[in-house]
Amino acid sequence: MAITDVPAFAHLTDADIESLAVELDAIRQDIEDSRGERDSRYIRRTIAAQRALEVSARIVLAASSRRSAWWAGTTALGVAKIIENMEIGHNVLHGQWDWMNDPEIHSSSWEWDMNGASKHWRFTHNFMHHKYTNILGMDDDVGYGLLRVTRDQRWKPFNAFNLLYNTVLAMLFEWGIGLQHLELGKIAKGRDDRKATMVRLREVGVKIGHQLFKDYVAFPALTSLSPAATFKSTAKANFWANVIRNVWANAVIFCGHFPDGAEKFTKTDMVGETRGEWYLRQMLGSANFKNGPVLRFMSGNLCHQIEHHLYPDLPSNRLYEVSLRVQAVCDKYDLPYTTGSFLLQYAKTWRTIAKLSLPNKYLRDTADNAPETRSERMFTELEGFGVEDPVTGRRRGLKTAIATVRGWRQDRRAA
Repeated sequence: MAITDVPAFAHLTDADIESLAVELDAIRQDIEDSRGERDSRYIRRTIAAQRALEVSARIVLAASSRRSAWWAGTTALGVAKIIENMEIGHNVLHGQWDWMNDPEIHSSSWEWDMNGASKHWRFTHNFMHHKYTNILGMDDDVGYGLLRVTRDQRWKPFNAFNLLYNTVLAMLFEWGIGLQHLELGKIAKGRDDRKATMVRLREVGVKIGHQLFKDYVAFPALTSLSPAATFKSTAKANFWANVIRNVWANAVIFCGHFPDGAEKFTKTDMVGETRGEWYLRQMLGSANFKNGPVLRFMSGNLCHQIEHHLYPDLPSNRLYEVSLRVQAVCDKYDLPYTTGSFLLQYAKTWRTIAKLSLPNKYLRDTADNAPETRSERMFTELEGFGVEDPVTGRRRGLKTAIATVRGWRQDRRAA
C-alpha cells in the first residue's frame, strides 16, 4: 500500500526533517528577496511574444488557402496556446507574479484560454492538489478519477481500458480540467451539495460556452471574410490547435506525477504534518525531466515539477537555479531526486497505466515494492540505515536504501 509514514520511508529523524525545512525555507527566502525587474520583464515579454505569435498564426490562417500554410498556422496557434496555458496561465494563477501588483498579471484577475474556469482551478489545483499532493482520497489528480495509476486503487473491470481512457483524456485534457471541479462522482452518487453544484454548473457552462463561441463561431466567422479562408478551415484549425495544446499539457503534467519514483501517500500520513514533512512529501511525490532552455519554456518550467511543488508561488523563470540547490539538498540527505529524459519519463507513465489496467494478481511486484507504488514496508529487512556510513562518512538514507533493496530483488530474480 502507499506510504503511511514519510519520515520512516525517507530514513530521516525529526531533527533531520527540521533541518531540511530550514534549508528549503532559506532557498525560498533568497528567491523572494531577489525578485525584481528582470523577473517582471520576463513575464511581460513572454505575454507580448505569445500574443504576437497567436496574431501571426491567425493571419497566416486567414491569408492563405494553401494546405502548407494551414498546417503552419495551426501549429503556430497550437504553440501559442501551449505558451498561454503552461508558462503564462498556470503560473500566473499560482500567484507567481502577484508581488508585481499588476492588476492584469494577477492570480485574482487572470482568465486563461481553456475550458476550465480560473477560480475553479485555483481551488482544485492550487489548494487541493498542492496541499494534499498524491494523498489517496484527498488529491483528485491521482488518476483524475479516471485512471488507475497506483496499486492502492482497487482494480475494477472499468480499469481494463486504462490506455484508451488516457488517450482520450490527453486529447480532451482541457475538458477534464473544466469538469474536475464539478466532482461528477459525488453528483452521480447523490452525495453533493446540490445548491453548490448548481452554482458550479452555471460557472462551468458560462466558461465553456465562451470558449466554444470564440473558437468555433467568432474566429471562424471573422476569417471567413477573407477570400483565402473559410469558416470550416478556421474551425478545424482551432480544434487541432486545442488538441496540440491538450496533448502537450497532459504529457508534461503526467511526467511530473506518474513516472517511477513519484510516491503516493495515505491520509494517515498527513495527521500532524510539520512544514518539513510537507516539504518532504512534495519532493517524494513529484518528478522532473531533463531539459534545456526551449523545453523549460515550452513546459511552463514544469520540467522542474519537484521545485514547483516545493515553491508553487515562486516565479517560474527562477526554478532552474532553484533546482541546482534542491539537488544539493537531496544529495546531503541521500534523498532521490527523480528525473530522466522527457521521453523516458513519459514512457514510464504509459507503462504504469498499461500495467495497472490488469488486476494485481497478474503483476509481478508487490504493492509495497513496485516502481510506481512503494511504502516503508519495502525496508523491513534493512538494518543500519538513516545513519552515517562509518566507512565513507556519507549518510545512508532513502536513495541508498532503495538501491540496496532493488539490488536484492535483482539478485533473487537472477537466482
